[in-house]
Amino acid sequence: MAASIWKRCVTAAVKVKCLSPSLSARRWLLSTAYTDTKVWEAREKDPQNLALLATTMDRTYDRNLPVSSLSVSRFVDNISSREEIDQAEYYLYKFRHSPNCWYLRDWTIHSWIRQCLKYGAKEKALHTVKNKVQYGIFPDDFTFNLLIDSYIKDGDFKSACSVVEEVMLQEAFDLPSTQILSLYALAGYQATRPPLTVAEERALGASLLLCGLQQDNTVGLSAQLLGNALLGKVEMLEGIHAVFRGMPLFWGHGYLGRALAVTERAAAASGDVKLTKDAVDYVNDLLQELSSTSDSDSSGAESAGEEKEKKDDHVDEADQAERAKLPQYVTRFKELSSQLQSEGKVDSTSFQDSASALALQNLAAAEKPDLERYLSRVPAWEAENRQLIVREKEMRKKAEQEKKERLAAKAAAQQA
Repeated sequence: MAASIWKRCVTAAVKVKCLSPSLSARRWLLSTAYTDTKVWEAREKDPQNLALLATTMDRTYDRNLPVSSLSVSRFVDNISSREEIDQAEYYLYKFRHSPNCWYLRDWTIHSWIRQCLKYGAKEKALHTVKNKVQYGIFPDDFTFNLLIDSYIKDGDFKSACSVVEEVMLQEAFDLPSTQILSLYALAGYQATRPPLTVAEERALGASLLLCGLQQDNTVGLSAQLLGNALLGKVEMLEGIHAVFRGMPLFWGHGYLGRALAVTERAAAASGDVKLTKDAVDYVNDLLQELSSTSDSDSSGAESAGEEKEKKDDHVDEADQAERAKLPQYVTRFKELSSQLQSEGKVDSTSFQDSASALALQNLAAAEKPDLERYLSRVPAWEAENRQLIVREKEMRKKAEQEKKERLAAKAAAQQA
């Protein structure tokens, strides 16, 4: 019964071409089963007094000794208020800068994100994810999904895209659910036409491109077009080194050329694969903007020679050669746009609404294997945690025995 109702809702929604942003901001998200905390909360607890645990860790650090990953895990697991989130952030930072930094447990990272969501500290979760080198917070796909979803539910697409950027940097677009959520967030943010810095254009472009490559459909192809175009803009303005530095991108010139290649693929594609009209229009406007910038730079070259020379210090001959191709790109894109229109390869549905429809159709099916993996992972984490507790007890017992032996030997030496 429920399945048939869901099927009818999906069918009806796909038929709708123009969906309101307020509606799309609330409906096509992860299911209650996916975000439910019952399985996580039902795991075996290890109750701790956080004040005593904090004192013990501080004393250990003061003696220049390593704090165990188990201690950090216990602290995070026993958070019970927003104030304790701040304390936990401090100890995550301290642990990351200690000799044991490589041993932060996967379940501790998952627990940290869940605790931040539970106690209204999403900004702390995002801060530690974006500053992963300083905190050691490298979430898995499932945990990334929970964080992206929480921002989407709030209608905060900018922050959702900040999480997607971290997924992109970690090259973690493996799960279809992550791909769909990411494209949904990127489309929602891009639809607002936000003013972007060069660094933000690069991040958004790379996220759109790498996530779009995972989807062989209208949404994926449109994302690739937009991503290549944004990266091409950065390449034209700042040079190729500004594009791929610190990014998991192809080290080669010609991102605008790759945008044209995507357009050609769409024109030649069979079936229902198209490009969304707003994506085509956006790229057309971007090319016109670059063309106008190039013309104004040429006209003002004599009066601003020194300033232009400083600006172009980071641009080499290959970059200049790529800039010279801009008029060809503009002309060729106009030709391809006309071809797409004549062949019916331009979808009037917006990129955002297409991403919404993709989520409606595919997200529920994509969730199922994620949940199965998660339900098997939690018991495995519990088992590993129990092993660490047993090992800690054994090591503590051994240390106490060695201490007794040392004291006995010292007492015997004094008597002798």
